[in-house]
Amino acid sequence: MKRVLLIDDEPLARMVVLEYLQGFKNSIEVLGECNDGFEGLKAIQQHQPDLIFLDVQMPKINGFEMLELVENPPAVIFTTAFDEYAIKAFETHAVDYLLKPFSKDRFNKAVEKFLAQKAVEQPARQTESLLEAAAQSPAQHERIVVKTGTKVKIIPVADVEYLEADDDYVSVHTKEGSFLKNKTMSFFEQTLDPDQFVRVHRSYIIKIQDITRIDPYEKDAHIAILKSGAKIPVSKTGYAKLKQVLGI
Repeated sequence: MKRVLLIDDEPLARMVVLEYLQGFKNSIEVLGECNDGFEGLKAIQQHQPDLIFLDVQMPKINGFEMLELVENPPAVIFTTAFDEYAIKAFETHAVDYLLKPFSKDRFNKAVEKFLAQKAVEQPARQTESLLEAAAQSPAQHERIVVKTGTKVKIIPVADVEYLEADDDYVSVHTKEGSFLKNKTMSFFEQTLDPDQFVRVHRSYIIKIQDITRIDPYEKDAHIAILKSGAKIPVSKTGYAKLKQVLGI
C-alpha cells in the first residue's frame, strides 16, 4: 500500500484528487490534506509519504520552495498550472504533472505510472534534479527559503549581504544574522543575478552594492570590506571578476 499526501491551497482541487483516488483504494492510502507549503512540509516530516500530489502556486511558500526544505523528498505528481521553466523540470524529473483541469483518465495514467515504477528508483535524487531545473525560472530568484529549527524563514534576495560555503551547506548572511541553506555555491552562482552578486572566492559570493572598498592583501589576493564591516577574501580570479563588474 502506497501512502499519499495532497498539498494544494484549493479545496476543490484536493476534492477532485480525492475523488479520483477512490479508484486506487486497494493500492493507495491517503494520509491527509494540506492547505499550503508550511502544512505540507510538516506533514511530510511527520508521515514520510511515498507520493505527494503537489501544487506549485501556493501562498506563503510555493511547491518548489517547500520541496527544497524536505530532507528526503517523496515522489511527486504535480497538479498545477505552470510556466515554461517548470514544464522542463516536470518532464525530466517528476513522476508526472497534471495541468488543471485534468480528466480522470489523465489522472489515472499518472497514478499508474507511479505505481509501475521500480522500487530501486530514488525519489529524493529525482526531486533534487527537478529543483535544479526549476531554479532556472526567474520566479525562483527573488527569495531564499530556509528552515531554522521547526520554523521556515523567507529571505528576500535584496536582504542578502553575502553567501559563504559551510561544509555541505551555504550560509546566507543578512542584517538579521546567518541562515543555512542546503544548496551549493555553484547553484547560487548560476541563479543569482550576476549584475547584483559576484563570486569573489571559491567560498564567497558577495552583493556588489554592499562593497565599500577593496584592499590589497597577500600577493595577488585582496580583501573586500562590506557595509556591515565584514571582510571577505577575494582571490586573484575573483578580483578580475570584480574589476570587470565595477568597470575598474
